[in-house]
Amino acid sequence: MNDPQRRDFLKVSLASLATAAVGPSVLAEQRESPAGIPTRPLGRDGQRVSIIGLGGYDIGVPEEKLAIDIVHQAIDEGVTFFDSAWDYHLGGSEQVLGKALATGGRRDKVFLMTKDCARNYKGSRQHLEDSLRRLRTDRIDLWQFHEIDWHVDPDWIFDRGALKYAVEARKAGKVRYIGFTGHRNIANQLKIISKPFAWDTAQMPINIPDAHYRSFQKTVLPECLSHKISVIGMKGLGGGGGIPRGLGLPAQVCRRYSLSLPISTLVCGIRSRKDLLQDVTMARTFKPMSKEELHDLRAKTKAACSDGKLEGYKRKEFGSAFHFRQHEENPGR
Repeated sequence: MNDPQRRDFLKVSLASLATAAVGPSVLAEQRESPAGIPTRPLGRDGQRVSIIGLGGYDIGVPEEKLAIDIVHQAIDEGVTFFDSAWDYHLGGSEQVLGKALATGGRRDKVFLMTKDCARNYKGSRQHLEDSLRRLRTDRIDLWQFHEIDWHVDPDWIFDRGALKYAVEARKAGKVRYIGFTGHRNIANQLKIISKPFAWDTAQMPINIPDAHYRSFQKTVLPECLSHKISVIGMKGLGGGGGIPRGLGLPAQVCRRYSLSLPISTLVCGIRSRKDLLQDVTMARTFKPMSKEELHDLRAKTKAACSDGKLEGYKRKEFGSAFHFRQHEENPGR
């Protein structure tokens, strides 16, 4: 019988089973580390990363010396996952991170991720060359296609040669893992997952409000787990702390919620030593919420989160200026 509703029901049911079977294993495989920040697996070959990561956009905001000091302190505290992107602050975030990692053997102590904003072969090659130069390194541990937030993005990446170049870069040892990100459109992430490629990672909003509005954690997260794609959480506080303020909850509770879901790490926006120490303390004392705690917190916050007001990044007008120009200048938007 050709029943679309039944197919959709079965798809969701299978995804839920996958979450039940695969999801808890991410949490079950959490391990303590000498520095005190637990680690979780990322990828399929035994790589482990700290459960919190330092966000690349936010580290481009402070004055350079302070930003470099924060990176150094984060490494000393046991943070190993570092996020960035080709277009953050017009390359400024990568430059700061590159300077910070260039001394004391720090590059070899971290798992370094940045993002490709291009959608074709030539552009992706240029973006990787730029990122390697700015980051002062010869390899990127994880390279992700940034902001899969337009419906044509999955097709462009495959049809215009961006993924072809990424695979070549991986074979050349310039890139280790390949993934994608998106904060706005669930359908686009599901579409790119369905493409014929074994993605290593996917980055998406993982927070309390997301459970109630256009939810990545209810739709994309299970699909990732069923495809053995490691999930990187972001927007734990909604950007700028909007979620804790809007819900009247401590930031630590919001972070703990995100990390109680089956993700490998949570990218945290850190702009000061105070921010860093707050997140490090939370990570060192982290204990997953029980099913009952998760249920009660979702029930308590449902009314305040159902309209999406705390998730402005899911609106069409939110995103990188580079990507808006990219789609305005090219057909097929």
